[in-house]
Order: sequence, then C-alpha cells, then structure tokens
Amino acid sequence: MFYAQSPKKTGLPREVVKWLQGLDLSMYPKNVRRDFSSGYLVAEIFSRYYPQDFSVHSYDKGTSLSAKQRNWSQIERSLQRQNLHLMKEVIDGAIHCKPGAAELLVQEVYTVLTNRRIRDVQGPEWDFTDQEYQELLPTLARSTASKAIKNNLRITELMAEPDINTNQRKAEVILHRHLEHKAVERVLNPELCSSSTWSGAAVSFKEIKVHQPVRRSLVSC
Repeated sequence: MFYAQSPKKTGLPREVVKWLQGLDLSMYPKNVRRDFSSGYLVAEIFSRYYPQDFSVHSYDKGTSLSAKQRNWSQIERSLQRQNLHLMKEVIDGAIHCKPGAAELLVQEVYTVLTNRRIRDVQGPEWDFTDQEYQELLPTLARSTASKAIKNNLRITELMAEPDINTNQRKAEVILHRHLEHKAVERVLNPELCSSSTWSGAAVSFKEIKVHQPVRRSLVSC
C-alpha cells in the first residue's frame, strides 16, 4: 500500500515515515496527534512484530477517553509479556493529545521495535505544551494566564484524574511556567509590556463531575 504523505506534514523524521509506510497499516496517520491518541494504530504496529500478543480485533477504534484507556491498558499488558516498555509520561501525553507527545511516542515505538536510534529525538525533559507555538506568535498575541491553563490542561485529563488537588497542582505548574516566560518577555521587550502586568496569581478549582458518555467533541484531538 502506498501513502502519499511527506515527513514534513507528519512531523516525524523521514526514516520513521518510511518505516510506517512499509508496515501496510489499515490507515496512514495524517494527523499524528489525533490518530495515535487512541492506541489503536500503536497496537496495529506492534501486531506486525508480535501477532500473537497484539490482536488488532480486540482494540477499539473509538476516540472516547474510555476507549483510549482500555486500549492503552491492553497495550501495556501485552508489552509487559514481551518485556518491552514505553514511557508512561509519553503515553499519557499522547492520550490527552499534548503537543509533541504523539510524535515522541511513535519515535519511541520505532526505536523499541527496530533497535535504531533517532539522533534528533527529544531529550529526557519533555515539554508537552503549546510553548513552541506561542513563541512563534507576536508578543501581544500570546496567551494570557487563563488561556495558557485552558490550552495545556485538557478536559480528558480532568476526566481521567478528577482529584481537585492534583489538577490544581497541574494548573499551578502551567501558570508558573507562563509567568516565567512573561518575565523573560518583559526583560527582552520592555516597551511592549504594560507596567500593570501582574506578577502572580492563585489557581482554584471547583469540584466537577463528569458523566460518561460525553460528546465526542470534548475528547477528540
């Protein structure tokens, strides 16, 4: 099967794209962040190497959070039987469609299955945020603090881990990072930053209850 897709569009290294093309998958990942989030394609890739442990028919093609969690739980059990391992932080980032997580996941799967290293793969410190995109924008067009939290704390994360304290800590980390970048902007571009810009904020959460099923638009990437 031939896929008319260039490495530039997928965000993956050329050697990984060629490898995916050679696997004859049921679908080509046109949107890496979305298409690898559910785990279905990951299971299909592993089934090419371990057909006895990864039966594609037992995986769900759905995009709901519950479908993703079932798929990834099954994948992790199968990986354990083969003494293989994928980084939990990367899996979670992919499930919640965090920027850069799916691309790193695919590269990790490539390395696990082929024993080939990718020279420009991201290092041990992952930043699955929209910061890289924000830096491409003009200073005045970048996210506010509340927008930064909204962009980087996904609804599926709140559904998967509804504990208020846990999510408040996540929001505070995002806010702290946002304020650090704002401080750097004020130093580099003092003429563009208002003197009234605040330097700190508190984050509070109200208890929320999420009932399944939810609308697809809430959980799709």
